[in-house]
Amino acid sequence: MEILYYDCFCGISGDMNLAALIDLGVPKEYLIKELLKLNLNTEYEIKIEKSEKLGIIGTRVDVILKGKLDDEIHISDKDLHGHNHEHNHHNGDEEHHHDENNHSHEHNHRNLKDIEEIINSNDLSDKVKKLSIDMFMKVAEAEAKVHGKPLYEVHFHEVGAIDSIVDIVGAAICLDYLNVDKIIASPVQVGGGFVKCAHGLMPVPAPATVEILKNIPINSGIVQFETTTPTGAAILAANVEEFTRNVDFSIKKIAYGIGHRDLEIPNVLRVYLGEKESPEKVGENYILETNIDDMNPELYGYVDEKLFEVGALDVFKTSIFMKKGRPGIKLSVLVNEKCEKNVLDIIFEETTSIGVRKFKVGKIMLNREFSKVKTEYGDITIKKSYYKGKLLKYKPEYEECKTIAKEKNISIDKIYKAIYKEDIK
Repeated sequence: MEILYYDCFCGISGDMNLAALIDLGVPKEYLIKELLKLNLNTEYEIKIEKSEKLGIIGTRVDVILKGKLDDEIHISDKDLHGHNHEHNHHNGDEEHHHDENNHSHEHNHRNLKDIEEIINSNDLSDKVKKLSIDMFMKVAEAEAKVHGKPLYEVHFHEVGAIDSIVDIVGAAICLDYLNVDKIIASPVQVGGGFVKCAHGLMPVPAPATVEILKNIPINSGIVQFETTTPTGAAILAANVEEFTRNVDFSIKKIAYGIGHRDLEIPNVLRVYLGEKESPEKVGENYILETNIDDMNPELYGYVDEKLFEVGALDVFKTSIFMKKGRPGIKLSVLVNEKCEKNVLDIIFEETTSIGVRKFKVGKIMLNREFSKVKTEYGDITIKKSYYKGKLLKYKPEYEECKTIAKEKNISIDKIYKAIYKEDIK
């Protein structure tokens, strides 16, 4: 099992995350090429270079906004508070203005609907789109709650600024490229002191940050400065499965994302790429199920799609007979704690169900990895399953095969046969 571990001893910000994942092995050319699909390249430039902090060598990322003052550089999100976009960070000004009216150089304050349209109207992969929207939603929900506004009425530069778009979509691109089996993180260092925002002078962590970090273990006070931004917090909240200090895997690679502030400790984000040997993965999940006998059967396909969109691990239906001999459907959904609430929302809002049963189940899974196979129809992704360290079975990714079959106007069966005739190791 391949593991990505975030060691957040000095917090996390959007640009530090990008820098750390590039330092870990995501090609910077690949990231830049994928970001071009957003069609926002006229609004920013991205600068990626090797750097050091207190003797630690790593990678540093800057997002430079076009059309701003020639003698100023806008540093993306940074190890500063995510709501401060005043273009004076490099001068040492530590004031944090949460209110967009205090913004020195006006950004395009896009709302969440604008962000969703930008992400969905391009050629990014479906996985990258979903990961990006999940992370933006974490920030948007926090801002909506803090400001007491409906979700889609919030206008704020944390979600609207171009640097946050680059940081979050870039994070999705990098995580999709790494394609690890599990993401783990240490407790999150949030720093200390106070920040100035629309609510006045507030203690660290700022309102939006602490809202995003609910139910996530944090540490504070290592420095008198805010070390975790809302963007950084959202990246963790949307992607990390487990928060622990316990590193119970073999570390294969270590990388550093260099921050932009000089502190008493190295202002870096450390990440590990590790391997945990086990015959299979054992996961603890839940089954949510409900019996339905009064719903139009045509709607089940739509409900299935919605459930998978919000993170359901599996969805299946069983024909049953209910009281008085009525035929019905038992809808069963496999979930984890992360997606349970959203799955329940879909069941109650999109079906006729008025009650759901819940019970804990154990799930034993073979270790899996993805790789490309060269065929006469192009490179196609396959999912390989291992048992006791040996390749046991493999199968092609259906969606890729379907797309190729349509493009080339051939039988999808021919594509499957072309894959299975290859010598897979």
